[in-house]
Amino acid sequence: MIRQLVDAGTLSNLPGGLKSRGLRIKGDDTPIEPGEFKDVDVPSGSIRDNIMPLPYKEPSQTLLALLNQITTEGRRLGAISDMNISDMSANAPVGTTLALLERTLKPMAAVQARVHYAMKQEFKLLKAIMAEYAPSEYTYVPVRGEVSAKQADYMMVDVIPVSDPNSSTMAQRVVQYQAVLQMSQQAPQIYNLPQLHRQMIEVLGVKNADKLVPTKDDAKPTDPISENMDALMGKPMKAFIYQDHDAHMTTHRSFMQDPMVAQMIGQNPQAKQIMAAMQAHIAEHLGFSYRKQIEERLGTDLPPPNKELPEDIEVELSRLVAKAGTQLTQAHQKQVAQQQAQKQAQDPLMQLKQAEVQVKQAEVQRKAAKDQAETQLRQAQLNLQRAKDTSAAMLDAERVKIEQAELSIEAEEKGVKLQQTGRAERNKMTLETARMMKGGGAPKKES
Repeated sequence: MIRQLVDAGTLSNLPGGLKSRGLRIKGDDTPIEPGEFKDVDVPSGSIRDNIMPLPYKEPSQTLLALLNQITTEGRRLGAISDMNISDMSANAPVGTTLALLERTLKPMAAVQARVHYAMKQEFKLLKAIMAEYAPSEYTYVPVRGEVSAKQADYMMVDVIPVSDPNSSTMAQRVVQYQAVLQMSQQAPQIYNLPQLHRQMIEVLGVKNADKLVPTKDDAKPTDPISENMDALMGKPMKAFIYQDHDAHMTTHRSFMQDPMVAQMIGQNPQAKQIMAAMQAHIAEHLGFSYRKQIEERLGTDLPPPNKELPEDIEVELSRLVAKAGTQLTQAHQKQVAQQQAQKQAQDPLMQLKQAEVQVKQAEVQRKAAKDQAETQLRQAQLNLQRAKDTSAAMLDAERVKIEQAELSIEAEEKGVKLQQTGRAERNKMTLETARMMKGGGAPKKES
């Protein structure tokens, strides 16, 4: 339909026609210039009677209206809308702008996604062909690897396109990064702001983004003094695994504790950022120092940081590191306790307190010795009294025994006397009885 409208306009602006055979125009193959008149030989009649243009119509307004209606329905079916970004408000939310862009660029994004997929398949085919038919050696000495590794290189890798099928235009990518920048303002501590700003600059097509916004990945190993200078100027700092981390931390702490430096930093509007960067850099050195101490405990080197390890090796390494970490923590606790004890011993107030404690301890010991002596004296007195009481009791017991013996002897003597008296009386009675029996009378009472 569009082609028909274009053809109708073309035929209307450049019409063809018929002319009589006898009509001749001199130089008929040369176009007529503006303001120029050509000589014409007319056999009979007027020129109008000898020339007839073909009746081509102009583009039809009905056909144009039908085309517009079909286009509108097609956009509605594909969820496409026309939008002029310049007509939008500058305060419009980034999410709204991004949604409208995605809706407007939906067909283009679909085409780009298919092109991305087709390119990926083509790269796979090219990689397979190169891995099979490429020369076995490079024609130059590569920076890494061997010369005879060309086919092997293609066999062990995949070639894929680096394009992003979800971002078809630069405007769409810019809006996406603007949304991320707005989110980073709410929680800047969880974002890598230098890297985010660098990527934004690269999306805008500005050259030398690494010089405009340097990051930690661009930092090179330097001495501690240079790192202190970089911190003052706001340049990124990075610790490297092979450095003397204890020396770096000592230098940085001394720099931060210097009164003159602290005064100058305090007058800087970026004082908080400078101190935060220094603390973060010291923490990075501390992490590497801790890693080195763990390696000394294990007696071997650990794998490089953030290296992907097999599952069994990672589990076994975790167990070994856990034991070494516990031992290192205990050693550090003992060291800190000793340092605190030494620091307290050197403190005059602490020494005075220790002297007071020693005096109090001596007084307590003296009182304890006195109490112990008094206790021993009382115990001796109690023992003596007990001995006396025991001796008195023993004497009383002996006296009682003697008295009981005397009473027993006296009783025996009385018994004997009684027995003798009874025996005498019985004998007397027996004699009297015998006399009475002999004399025949009653016995006489003695006066």
